[in-house]
Amino acid sequence: MQTEALKELAIEALEDLKAVELKVLDVHDMTSITDWMVIASGTSGRHVKSLADNVVTRAKAAGVRPLGIEGERQGEWVLVDLGSVVVHVMQPRVRDFYNLEKLWSSVESARAGEA
Repeated sequence: MQTEALKELAIEALEDLKAVELKVLDVHDMTSITDWMVIASGTSGRHVKSLADNVVTRAKAAGVRPLGIEGERQGEWVLVDLGSVVVHVMQPRVRDFYNLEKLWSSVESARAGEA
């Protein structure tokens, strides 16, 4: 599956179950690990797990096996690695603490300063 289609699949899977504060970050110029990061919040541990599970289910239905899934048991922060797209689903307090959006924007700013 092409990267753009995989990104859209993840976004739709999250939107279907009412993910909160969905953000999509283009990180292909910042890291070789992935091209896109999709970050969303769930309203509870159960919601976080359901959101991540929906991404996994949709990916598998499209013939894409996740490379890894972390944090399912706790439900505070679940990471779904789809290769060119990495999905982070977090409870709001965890998301506020780690602030991935700011972290990746500071990486971009630091790289811009190198140029």
